[in-house]
Amino acid sequence: MEKRSRIAEYLIEKGLIRLSGYAAVVVLLLILLFILRESLPFFGVYSAADFLFKTDWYPLSDRYGMLPLLTGSIMVTILSLVVAVPMAIGTAIFLSELAPLRLRSIFKVLLEILASIPSVVFGFLGIIFLGPWVQKTFGLQTGLNAFSAGILLAFMALPTIASVADEAMQAVPKSLREASLALGASRIQTIFRITFPAASSGVIAGVMLGIGRAIGETMTVMMVAGGSAQLSLNPMAPVRTMTGTIAAEMGEVVMGDNHYRALFMIGLLLFIITLGVNTLSSIIIERIRRRQGS
Repeated sequence: MEKRSRIAEYLIEKGLIRLSGYAAVVVLLLILLFILRESLPFFGVYSAADFLFKTDWYPLSDRYGMLPLLTGSIMVTILSLVVAVPMAIGTAIFLSELAPLRLRSIFKVLLEILASIPSVVFGFLGIIFLGPWVQKTFGLQTGLNAFSAGILLAFMALPTIASVADEAMQAVPKSLREASLALGASRIQTIFRITFPAASSGVIAGVMLGIGRAIGETMTVMMVAGGSAQLSLNPMAPVRTMTGTIAAEMGEVVMGDNHYRALFMIGLLLFIITLGVNTLSSIIIERIRRRQGS
């Protein structure tokens, strides 16, 4: 009986668990290879410099300057993080350090509900309520712009950041808090000088996941950002994001033509940006852990 149990454990460890890990890597590589196959021929007919740095995206005229799309994605993401990160960290601190157990349970459920709301619902709310309010409040021609999209993305990224940060703060040993309080520190001092720094690697991981959620969002930005592929640094101006462009135009292209390849190039750039963000977050988290360990 004991021998069978050991064999089963060995099969689970060496077989199923490793197979699951390898499968994830294989799927990721297959996705990357597919994107590369469909996108790289584009540079045989169109200059990489023109694609990355020109400011006119007019597929009907065979012009594919994606700088306005990149700028729109970055602007919307930054706006969402400016709103989401302080709110999410404040929520995590409240849930982890201040809220009674029953209230914490209620708030955790509410965060899960907020995270599960479909993006098209946020887009609908933006068109019906937020857009008209922004237009009236700031005296604009339209309320569908980068600012409105950033506000909605902030509430979409908030549950992810807050949940991960809360779990990281919960993982900090209680002995650290008790030692700080015993030495005469106040509760607020303990939170911001002991608990939060100790959980900083987890908080950064949550922020990076929030960045991934914001930059990869499609439906909300397609509905609310305005859809204008014009280079602008004005947050009150309509913009178009990379994801919104792929979603709006992929259904209309002829497979294999320049427009089709250009959209896959945008997908490849999104893949590279996401990989870069994740790699950077891993480096930062590892350095923080080493510093704390030393």
